[in-house]
Amino acid sequence: MRVYRGTLIHSKRPEALEVLQDYLVGFQEQGSGAGEILFLEQCEDIDEQATRLRFDKNNVVCLKKGQFLIPGFIDTHIHAPQYKNSGVGYELDLLDWLDKYTYPTETIFKSVDVAKELYPKAVSRSLTHGTTTACYFATIHLDSTKELCRIISSIGQRVFVGKVNMDQESPEHYVEETEQSLRDTEKFVEFVRQLENPCIQPVITPRFAPSCSPEILSELGDLAKKKNLHIQSHICEQKSEVEYTLEVHKGHKYCASIFEKAGLLTDKTVMAHCIYLEEEEIELFRQREVGISHCPVSNLCLSSGILNVRKLLARNMKVGLGTDISGGYSPSILEAMRMAVHSSKAISFKGMGQDDLTERVLTHNEAFYLGTLGGAKVLAIEDKVGNFEVGKQFDALLIDTNKTEVFDTFHSNSIEELFMKYFYLGDDRNIAGVFVAGKEVPLL
Repeated sequence: MRVYRGTLIHSKRPEALEVLQDYLVGFQEQGSGAGEILFLEQCEDIDEQATRLRFDKNNVVCLKKGQFLIPGFIDTHIHAPQYKNSGVGYELDLLDWLDKYTYPTETIFKSVDVAKELYPKAVSRSLTHGTTTACYFATIHLDSTKELCRIISSIGQRVFVGKVNMDQESPEHYVEETEQSLRDTEKFVEFVRQLENPCIQPVITPRFAPSCSPEILSELGDLAKKKNLHIQSHICEQKSEVEYTLEVHKGHKYCASIFEKAGLLTDKTVMAHCIYLEEEEIELFRQREVGISHCPVSNLCLSSGILNVRKLLARNMKVGLGTDISGGYSPSILEAMRMAVHSSKAISFKGMGQDDLTERVLTHNEAFYLGTLGGAKVLAIEDKVGNFEVGKQFDALLIDTNKTEVFDTFHSNSIEELFMKYFYLGDDRNIAGVFVAGKEVPLL
């Protein structure tokens, strides 16, 4: 057992943080229950608690002033092969950007040697920025996607990984035959399950509706149902993309109906962006308990638009955050949290002076929730991660606000103020430790 004493900060609901000062948290380090949080309680009588909870008080790790533990960040939408392109190409809109940068880059992952060179950097950088759980798009290539899983297993991140499906409306150099795509997907699912690593799960990954035929979408829906799999895709990211989707899939009034017809909208589905969903689509997503990945950095970089998160939260929908590397420039969910707040403020300008639930800006508390427990709910793993409730896994970040090279703090700062400073001013240099399933992960 490993025990920490100090301040812990987490969320149980969007509106408020729980700031737990001078608390003890203990978790199992080894064995079948490795990583499980065994207790979380105020430190009152260390001798009595050590006896009752069966730990050695001399081995308790005591946090310093200015340090605190928070839940690990959850990135609900990230493209591992696109890490190579981070920070490049934001003068273009989505469809042109895909043609010029994304598809050519993903094509080179036909070589497993490319995967071996680039994927370790993508995964390690994500972890270094505090992402303990990530939902990855890979490429259409089976062998390279397997290699991504092997790399993740050796590094130690909690993930969902998807082999991408694309059988139409794609470049000649980067497209699959329908049957081969389906065979490779089934092979990938079995490969991941044979790893017997509870931190690595497969996810069905039709890229987006235009690049997938009705046949492949339907077969993927059947496979997801048969094997109880997660599903991820993109939807309603840009207006031009919505028009393109409905031109390709004629007979559909809405983009969501394409996925609904194929059985791809479930409580284990993650849909990225969702900026231009119609009311009927929002209601359908709510009924199906579909999770929404809000990617504010990407949405601004590619001039896509701004998602009205407040509107979705008001309808009790599942919303988390995604970096959308490399549509977004940063692998940091902390940066996504900040941009979620700023984007919300931009939306609110339209309704200045109105006291409307859908116009109120997101607070930093709510953005923090989206990047932790909100993301866990989107991925349907809130029973495992997202906060420090007993019985969950100890996926955590040790934050140190004493790093003067990042920002200054003052003796008068309360712990709440230190947290706010970290939220708005902090970066990966403030992360002194990353834990996944109770195991500390080496950082870059």
